[in-house]
Amino acid sequence: MQHIVVFSTASNKEEAKKIAKVLVEVKLAACVNIVDKIESIYEWQGKIQEDSEVLMIIKTKNELFESLMKKIKELHSYEVPEIIALDIKDGSYDYLKWIDEVVKTVTNKI
Repeated sequence: MQHIVVFSTASNKEEAKKIAKVLVEVKLAACVNIVDKIESIYEWQGKIQEDSEVLMIIKTKNELFESLMKKIKELHSYEVPEIIALDIKDGSYDYLKWIDEVVKTVTNKI
């Protein structure tokens, strides 16, 4: 699979927008959707936590995942940010082609 969707949460909309803009500007992502006001319940450091977060849905290529992950970690406020990639099994040919045209390739400097 060459195209992926990456899920990552942020503490607030401003942080998500900052990360999203950088990912698109440096051509590590073709598009980032921001879903505001999700509720997350998780265990952290032995305690159950409940927080309001923002979800980023990032469209890119598999070959860029490592660089994208490093960039998110560099910009993120969380000690351990959620960064989960899922293969895109199938999709609109035109949309997937657009992703190819917009993001960097492994031959470009990242």
